[in-house]
Amino acid sequence: MYFFGKNIRKFLFFHQNNLKKYVYIAFMITCKHNFLSSYLYFLKKIIFQKFLRGGKEMIADNHIHTPFCPHGTSDQLEEYVEWFISRKVEEISFTEHAPLPEGFIDSTPTKDSFMKKELLQLYLDELNKIKQKYKSKIRINIGLEIDFIEGFEQETRQFLSEFGTMLDDSILSVHFIKNGPDYFCIDYSADYFGYISSVFGSVSEVYAKYYNAIRKSIVTDLGPYKPKRIGHLTLARKFHLKFPPERSFQHEEEALLELVKSNKLALDYNGAGLVKEYCRESYPPDYLIEKAYRLGIPLVYGSDAHQVNDLGQGYNHLKYQTYFTKPSLL
Repeated sequence: MYFFGKNIRKFLFFHQNNLKKYVYIAFMITCKHNFLSSYLYFLKKIIFQKFLRGGKEMIADNHIHTPFCPHGTSDQLEEYVEWFISRKVEEISFTEHAPLPEGFIDSTPTKDSFMKKELLQLYLDELNKIKQKYKSKIRINIGLEIDFIEGFEQETRQFLSEFGTMLDDSILSVHFIKNGPDYFCIDYSADYFGYISSVFGSVSEVYAKYYNAIRKSIVTDLGPYKPKRIGHLTLARKFHLKFPPERSFQHEEEALLELVKSNKLALDYNGAGLVKEYCRESYPPDYLIEKAYRLGIPLVYGSDAHQVNDLGQGYNHLKYQTYFTKPSLL
């Protein structure tokens, strides 16, 4: 019965535009002719409450930044946690930007991309206090957003070996791409992205470099504590409405999903792009999320909030909330 119900849901899920009205009519006919068994009642409940309603309430947010972020906010950790408790969220992950790999120099104009190494232990200590304080009300994961930076794989592996046992959750992301000896932050600002495009020769070349770095992040061995989730897979598209690529990268993007699947990783289904002026779509966007679902890749919602007001951003516009999972279930 479970198998049958699950596959009915999948069928409806992928044909929703044509079938919603027919689902309703079919159930009304069934009811009218008194063929409604207890199982059909159960199936009706699934369809109307989960499918036709458009999803479910947020169960987890597993990409959250903190006051330890140099480009973030002074909002206190308790404010974040209380926001989630008031909405009956079950699980959250604080995932601050991990410190720079040894020897890497932040190339952003403001040089504020990462938490300072000297603050890392304090960050971990503060999160442990918060975790204990609220343990009866919500599951809090202590985490980091780890940057994959080409040329610093060994340093990153060493960092994870040192601190991996202290983490409950982590995300592996790409923010910096390499051009010769230089590194450029892909999501700093629209103007900076335009500058990067001129350095690389075209917007498409920026995309190509970014997706190649993502590919390497997926397949590179970073040791037993390598993050199990890839962050904002399509971050290169943050400014696509202002700087569209000269060609489509859907083939490369779909190939990355195949790699995520074969490496048994999950995706950070990130709502932040939906509120960005020149993006207006999630990371990854809908056309890739459908393929990710078909491949059976776990989807973990992340607001990528850098202040309390960002919590839950984009969630209500994301597709397929019924199928979201959380790190504790992976």
